[in-house]
Amino acid sequence: MTSAGTSAGVEQAQEAPAGSRWRLRRAAVLATVFVCAACGLVYELALVALGSYLIGDTVGQASIVLGVMVFAMGVGALAAKPLQPWAAAAFAAVELALALLGGVSVLGLYAAFAWLDLYGPALVIVAFVLGLLIGAEIPLLMVLLQQIRAQSAGSAVADLFAADYVGALLGGLAFPFLLIPVFGQLKGALVVGAVNAVAGLILVLTVFRRQLARRTRVALTAGFVVVGLCLGYAYVTAEDFELTARQQLYRDPVVHAERSVYQEIVLTRSMGRDAAGNEDLRLYLNGDLQFSSADEYRYHEALVHPVLNGGRSNVLILGAGDGLALREVLRYPDVESVTLVELDPAVVLLARTEPRLRELNAGAFDDPRVRLVHTDAFGWLRDAADRFDAVIVDLPDPDETATAKLYSVEFYTLVRAVLADDARVVVQSGSPYFAPRSYWSIEASLRAAGFATTPYHVDVPSFGDWGFLLAATGPQAPPLGLSPQAPPRRFLDEATLAQAATFPPDRARVEVSASTLMSPKVLEYARGEWRGY
Repeated sequence: MTSAGTSAGVEQAQEAPAGSRWRLRRAAVLATVFVCAACGLVYELALVALGSYLIGDTVGQASIVLGVMVFAMGVGALAAKPLQPWAAAAFAAVELALALLGGVSVLGLYAAFAWLDLYGPALVIVAFVLGLLIGAEIPLLMVLLQQIRAQSAGSAVADLFAADYVGALLGGLAFPFLLIPVFGQLKGALVVGAVNAVAGLILVLTVFRRQLARRTRVALTAGFVVVGLCLGYAYVTAEDFELTARQQLYRDPVVHAERSVYQEIVLTRSMGRDAAGNEDLRLYLNGDLQFSSADEYRYHEALVHPVLNGGRSNVLILGAGDGLALREVLRYPDVESVTLVELDPAVVLLARTEPRLRELNAGAFDDPRVRLVHTDAFGWLRDAADRFDAVIVDLPDPDETATAKLYSVEFYTLVRAVLADDARVVVQSGSPYFAPRSYWSIEASLRAAGFATTPYHVDVPSFGDWGFLLAATGPQAPPLGLSPQAPPRRFLDEATLAQAATFPPDRARVEVSASTLMSPKVLEYARGEWRGY
């Protein structure tokens, strides 16, 4: 071998390790971008989800969070420019701050909602600071990537944003399918904060260690320990905190609470007794009262018995997972089958197993005439092949985007398609006193779907003046009345029902628009009318 060949071989051997180190360091930076992007998107989704649970306005909360955070990210990118000479130390500090704030963000906002009634301003501040820190990441990471090996700006941007967007995909999938089911909202955010801190610090203390003075490394390590202790303490105490904060929101002691895939489910029980000598049991879904055992019979008798004054062999119930409307239907011996469509299995499981609630619904779900379907009512109606003699629509109020579609012309058109000849429909429709535009918009939507309607309302002390709509196809509005075979009732009789069809001047019909999927007017009305109640 010639000397020239030997020299070339030595040079190649020396270049190979250097090339391998460059590729490893570059991969480490891009992996950190991937993890940080996933964490950042989880923080955004956590704020949106919390707002939808607490406030109920999913679209509004998403608009506030995303708008504020994207704006703040632009500010953060500009604010990072003076930090570029100390990119490694600045990036580590940003990640520690982001991990701490992002990790405790859900906990802090829940506290602001429960104790301080400052959720709106607190959300804007938290979203802005999180966005500021997230926006500072990419400019600093760009500098670190160029320090490893200089490359064209286009190539560096392409590498960083590819890792960033793919990481966002991971965060977007991990939040609903891993973090929420396994850890819940409070602990899930804390876990992500810990991951965020570890990823940022490992990159800086390994790949860029030589760029940091000893005092800087010590300070960053101490900061990591402090952040870790804070997140760890919050994780350990999260359940106690949630119990205390939740109790702050309810007047009576909470005896059961869980967060299902769809909503927060809370049962409270009063220390006192109602008129019958029983403790007052109340069910809340996402903070909204569903019933009080003290007067639920008034609501459910008014909802069920008028619609069963006619054909009732095959009955459909949409919603009503607590089993109380089902209880009233099953009191008719000539009812042959009842199909109950309830989205959330957790509500039905509670109704079947909680002793006091099971006593209230008389074990209705154990009746062999009942067929239970867990799915979205809108989607189920699109594919339904059966025909029903009576349909009971007992769904949550249309004050959220997810429920507004269930009060639309399109939804009632689907209901009409599953009706047998001479069938009747009843819809719980909110309060004609507190929310008259919402109530009459629902009535307008039923009429637009081809129904003739009979509005009526009764007094339910827990809710106030509460309205219903009895509907049937054809030109004639269905008469209000009770079947001769109706079982005994505590509240509803013919005289009370006759009075229910009368609306005094301060509850008179309001001319409003029907609600559709593309123009959910009922949502607009409900948000405006129920604000403050």
